[in-house]
Amino acid sequence: MSRKYFGTDGVRGVANKKLTSELALSLGQAAGRWLIETDQVRRVVIGMDTRRSGTMLCSALAAGLCSVGIDVVLLAVAPTPAIAFVARTGDFGMGAIISASHNPAPDNGIKFVGHDGCKLTDEVEERIEALMEASEPGPVGAGVGVVTTDLAALDAYLELLVSVVPERLDGMKVAVDAAHGAGYVLGPRALELLGAEVVLVGADPDGMNINAEGGATKPELIQELTKEVGADVGVAFDGDADRAVFSDEQGRLINGDRTIGIWAAHYQQSGELVPPIVIGTVMSNGGFAAYMEARGITLERTPVGDKYVAQAIARTGALVGGEQSGHIIFPRRGPTGDGLMTMLELLRVLKREGRKASAFYDDYEPWPQIMINVGVESTAGWKEKIAAELEQGETEIVGHGRIVVRPSGTQPVIRVMVEADEYALRDRIADRIVSAMERELGGLVHGRVDLTYALGD
Repeated sequence: MSRKYFGTDGVRGVANKKLTSELALSLGQAAGRWLIETDQVRRVVIGMDTRRSGTMLCSALAAGLCSVGIDVVLLAVAPTPAIAFVARTGDFGMGAIISASHNPAPDNGIKFVGHDGCKLTDEVEERIEALMEASEPGPVGAGVGVVTTDLAALDAYLELLVSVVPERLDGMKVAVDAAHGAGYVLGPRALELLGAEVVLVGADPDGMNINAEGGATKPELIQELTKEVGADVGVAFDGDADRAVFSDEQGRLINGDRTIGIWAAHYQQSGELVPPIVIGTVMSNGGFAAYMEARGITLERTPVGDKYVAQAIARTGALVGGEQSGHIIFPRRGPTGDGLMTMLELLRVLKREGRKASAFYDDYEPWPQIMINVGVESTAGWKEKIAAELEQGETEIVGHGRIVVRPSGTQPVIRVMVEADEYALRDRIADRIVSAMERELGGLVHGRVDLTYALGD
């Protein structure tokens, strides 16, 4: 069944254009009806990032929930993982997050997590969409839901963060870029409580500057800042703080692959990585995979998307999994990606090993990897139209790399990733596939990024 509103990560679009207050109201009503028909707790916690449109959508979503008899608790601005934590530790049937993550400020989104803090399944999202078509009278009088605010609900999440590093971080200088987003208060606060010296930027949200100047998708800012202020390590969050990427003291990027590698190698050495498995995606670099294999650690790949990573973690019992983008899950800490938790898990390894971040950088050499985004009018039938070029590329690269071509789940874009053991082969195959897309699909290249030492999406 195709979904009309939900994409790969909730409902997203330009706020007040595609994602309107009317749509948010309807989503709230439908989500509330689903809670009622499945006999869930009739109480929902809602939080948001710092976008100007957040309060508008929050008000509409809350109104929809209340109109069918669901009580709402507001957290105001809060990281996505903090909202998920409150949902799974409190008396809630569901949590709702109003955020477009790393997207620019005019965009926004609404995504739901269940009472377990996990993202809703495709089947549940399809049922909520079906319930949006329902037309039935709502309750009146005492049957109408109420809205309350509970800012203290985040205190327990902050306590959890601080508990991750019993060794403390005294003497460590950390540069932080909060992207003017949802982690601009809790991230540096956790570091300060652990004794670290914090140099903070991206902590002056005005509703329109989220992700604009830096953050996890523009790590050059944190790389330069880390060198400039002489920090031991730098960290950059995205808008909703569910991902984090790092800079070593020399200003070199530590992406999600390297973060997982540092963490897994440390806990394997201490005998705590049981089972010896880490979860990555089809985007995980071949050099990282070879490094894990050489250490006797299995890298299991999933499709791109944190929900697939979470499913593989649950199935295998792995202790860590994530994406190059810095969206990493530590299941012992929570079932979803958490940039603040990722920060503290990595800093704890640095503290326990007594080594600088740069000391880990040469543990492996990444394979040449490139990502090209091709804008198209429609992704319908795209694979058949370029089948010959894909087949030729797969034949040529076998044993020397990988090709991953996939449509975006949120934009009219097809992403072409080619990884090979040498640059010339990588570029030759990538250029041929993109030329075919331009010719057969009317595609237009929107961006070309060398991912060898950078970030995947």
